[in-house]
Amino acid sequence: MTAQLALYWQYPFVRYALIVGVLISLCSSLLGVTLVLKRFSFLGDGLSHVAFGAIAVAAVLNLSDQMLLVLPVTVLCAVLLLRTGQNGRIKGDAAVAMFSVGALAIGYLLMNLFSTSTNLSGDVCSTLFGSTSILTLTKTELWLCVALSLAVLAVFVLYYNRIFAVTFDESFARATGLPAARYQMLIAVVIAVIIVLAMNLVGSLLISALVIFPALSAMRVFKSFRAVTICSAVLSVCCSTLGILISVLTGTPVGSTVVAVDILAYALFSLLGALQRRGAAAKA
Repeated sequence: MTAQLALYWQYPFVRYALIVGVLISLCSSLLGVTLVLKRFSFLGDGLSHVAFGAIAVAAVLNLSDQMLLVLPVTVLCAVLLLRTGQNGRIKGDAAVAMFSVGALAIGYLLMNLFSTSTNLSGDVCSTLFGSTSILTLTKTELWLCVALSLAVLAVFVLYYNRIFAVTFDESFARATGLPAARYQMLIAVVIAVIIVLAMNLVGSLLISALVIFPALSAMRVFKSFRAVTICSAVLSVCCSTLGILISVLTGTPVGSTVVAVDILAYALFSLLGALQRRGAAAKA
């Protein structure tokens, strides 16, 4: 197995996949903790469907670089979802459902009506589940992913204290003069960027798992925000790396394999959490 991994490591596409996979998993895990605690988990799922619709439009228009359309559309929809859910007549999960289902349906309709591809079902499957797209990254896409990932990490580090405040007690943050709405908007925009990046790794239907599972796993064992965030980041990177390597060696779909590893990690951390609580109860 070591010799086989060494052989595959000589190919640039494997190195690109690992670099992008590690960066995407790191970024998604950091904001995933905030999404889970603020009960915004459905936002990632809704934006992933919006991204699918944007990809369908880009495919119909034969754009050479789909990111030029997909990224701004997804960011715009993130802003609209947040504003609509807070101030409009359509609240919360209803607004997300309207955007996500509408974008998914229109995207698939456009692909059926105007696509010139000879393998439409394969294209749809690859977009939804990220079958092999991360193994076909170009050097330009690699550097774009690196740049966007570093930007996301910089935002999280620079605004960590404010994100923490808005996550745990938004009312208190407003009372202290913190512009909570502005930072909520910042979180939504960053999540939109992560969703677009993660499309290449796990596909639009599995993105929520990449964002949610590491955070939930860490919460089974740790209680503080900092500890959960660090554990979630480390766990997400390890699971993505292991999932990509297993996929390369066995030929399984990358996205599904990564999510399967995340599920196993969640089961393990749930067991560790149960043992931890039982030990604490026994001492008491």
